[in-house]
Amino acid sequence: MLRKLILAGAGVALLMGTAAAQLPMPGVHLGGDKPPPTAEELARQRALDRAYKDAQKKIPEKKVANDPWGGIRPDPVTANKKNP
Repeated sequence: MLRKLILAGAGVALLMGTAAAQLPMPGVHLGGDKPPPTAEELARQRALDRAYKDAQKKIPEKKVANDPWGGIRPDPVTANKKNP
């Protein structure tokens, strides 16, 4: 009888441990209390975004791969379904 009680208590303890792991931990804040950005921070972020976009525009477009044998190679042969 005592063995059954101990096993039942261990099972309940295991189940309670997994259920407790799903609850939020007290004292852990994941940025929910962060104040909104100030006007200076917003202006700085806009300046950074603008500089990033300007730098992206300076990158030249990617050229098409140069294939000197492209016009000489035959097109791949496709099997005709009507003529076996």
